Amino acid sequence: MKALLTMLKIGIGVLVLALIALVIAVGVAMSSLPDFDSLKSSPNGQMIRVHAVDGTVLVSLGPSYGQWLHGNQIPQVMKDAMVSVEDRRFYEHPGVDPIGILRSLGVRAKAGHWTQGGSTITQQLARNVFLNNNKNFGRKFREAILALALERKFSKDQILELYLNKVYFGGGSYGIDAASRKFFGHGADRLSLPEAAIIAGLVKAPSSYSPTADVAAAEGRATVVLQTMVETGKISQAEAQAANPTEVKLAPEPKSNSVRYFTDWALPQLSTLIDDTTDPLDVWTTLDLGMQRQADRVIQQDTPNGLQGALVSMERDGAVRAMVGGKDYITSNYNRAVTAQRQPGSAWKLFVYLAAIEAGHKPDESIVDEPVNIDGWSPRNDERTYSGTINIRTAFAFSLNTVAAKLGQLVGFDTVADMARRFGITTPINTHPSMVLGTSDVHLLDMTRAFAEIDDKGVMVAPYAITKVVGPDNKLLYEHAPPENRVLVAPWVAAEMTDLLQTAVNTGTARAAQIGRPVAGKTGTTTSNKDGWFLGFSSGLTTGVWMGRDDAKPNPGLYGGRAPARAFADYMKVAVAARPVEQFDTAVTLPQWQIEPDDEAYYGQPDQGVPTVDADGNPVQPSGGADGDPGQADDSGAAPPMAPSPVPRRQRAPSDDDDWRGPPPPPVPQASDQQGAQGQRLDQHWLDGVLGRKNAAQKSATTSGN
Repeated sequence: MKALLTMLKIGIGVLVLALIALVIAVGVAMSSLPDFDSLKSSPNGQMIRVHAVDGTVLVSLGPSYGQWLHGNQIPQVMKDAMVSVEDRRFYEHPGVDPIGILRSLGVRAKAGHWTQGGSTITQQLARNVFLNNNKNFGRKFREAILALALERKFSKDQILELYLNKVYFGGGSYGIDAASRKFFGHGADRLSLPEAAIIAGLVKAPSSYSPTADVAAAEGRATVVLQTMVETGKISQAEAQAANPTEVKLAPEPKSNSVRYFTDWALPQLSTLIDDTTDPLDVWTTLDLGMQRQADRVIQQDTPNGLQGALVSMERDGAVRAMVGGKDYITSNYNRAVTAQRQPGSAWKLFVYLAAIEAGHKPDESIVDEPVNIDGWSPRNDERTYSGTINIRTAFAFSLNTVAAKLGQLVGFDTVADMARRFGITTPINTHPSMVLGTSDVHLLDMTRAFAEIDDKGVMVAPYAITKVVGPDNKLLYEHAPPENRVLVAPWVAAEMTDLLQTAVNTGTARAAQIGRPVAGKTGTTTSNKDGWFLGFSSGLTTGVWMGRDDAKPNPGLYGGRAPARAFADYMKVAVAARPVEQFDTAVTLPQWQIEPDDEAYYGQPDQGVPTVDADGNPVQPSGGADGDPGQADDSGAAPPMAPSPVPRRQRAPSDDDDWRGPPPPPVPQASDQQGAQGQRLDQHWLDGVLGRKNAAQKSATTSGN
């Protein structure tokens, strides 16, 4: 008996000492706890939300916390649902629930493993804010101490407010407001009973019960939560039956495919705009979701099978409205719009003609299309023919390589390179003569910028993506300001360049880019059809399109005036539909050879995509001789000179290493006395008949008859 009393005294002493130690530990923990406001403003990790121009969230990076809801803003059904399913004795225990622990141990003994936790809401809050999820007794002991300290320092309502605003609900969402916005598309202050049940059911296993991962599992778990609320007396059985989780409308998951090309380009710019911070940020961008969707659509539908495509579209002030860096971001996040470097082909002639115009050459100035030899380099036109004396407008409209080479030599290849640098080309530029045909690699973004600068009357355009950055409490950290105007070329130079670009779209190589309103633009195709380009502008919007293979292999049939120009037109028709029609400063002028309406024009046989210029701009002879081979190259590899074509230009396909091909013309009768095979004379009367036009006599007769 004496020994028993001794052991009892020792036990009581140990218990008292343990209680004292516990009180001291709780007191120490309590003194080290932050105050309530500090706990509210201490999220784990930085959250960045990126917005489109209309405010739509494009992507959320890092943990998402939503808006902080005060206790009186949280719907009662949300509080009741969470307490019922996670800690039904929340308002009775001191932070640790002995009854809950015993119940958990009993279930553990029956099942042989842990199937039910005994942690209270307060313990979960302590673990989420201060500890980790390691399952060991040391962590559980610290969790219990912190829970007791939290209960001593804060009220039950404050603890529940902290918990509901901080607990993890899956999908990167912390707090009920972030979860509600993610799953239901609205704030948590408007949660209905079934929605609250779905959110409360997530805490047990966010990845398993997420509505976006397994709708059936989420609905089943929500039904369990509703039944628990009935058992705790929070709702009636009739209310539980009326709150059908299967009828809850879930918010659609935002598509992060092509949009990610844009955000991946935009977000690194933050480091140059604001100071480093771990605070949550809202980044507002220039992206227009409607334009982006159309850009994605046209790259998908117009890019030939087996090829990649990219598109950039910007306002004349540099605001990027759409960016597609490839056909599928998930498959390949390589951004071909801003990272890839490809040869632009004849699109580079923009800089050649700009340099020529600035040097005093005029669109209507005469120039001879003839064989050219510059230090052993002999470029030729796509059709392997020459047309004699023409004007510069016509040469540009049909993208004659020989004329571009002549102009480059006249103004100086260094001058052309300087013009490209002036207009924002950031990649290395060679100054070999062949550079006039676009043999220097460029970025699509840079080329699009250059065309936008022509649209802006020769003033520098700086592409940008971010309009403002907002921190906590709506503090404005950055707002875009237009850069100081920098004139690149005189307005009249830009106007005359626009004149040439209009002609290319209306009657030249870029006819497929027409959209029913004024458009100025240029095609480009590189050797062996490795790259196809179209760049142009209309109604204040400039868009560039590139297509090709990532491995730069040839693509038979790829021309800038085909798929890229069609993609441009399909995109622009939608992108500028709501904008007023803008006329250019210069009216479009037809080139010398194209004087009849477009629907009356006819063109020569296509060359079936046979490459005619190699990577250095030297001619490549097609094989064959019997099928119209103009001649074999000599030992030096140069083609023999060719005489100017006797066929009127409008009877042949527009040149460019790239472009538009129409139906072949009717056969031209051959007769030494200018008589046709049926005895027709090749005069104006014959030409009118071929074109289906009335001659002057017929028009007069028709008029008299009316």
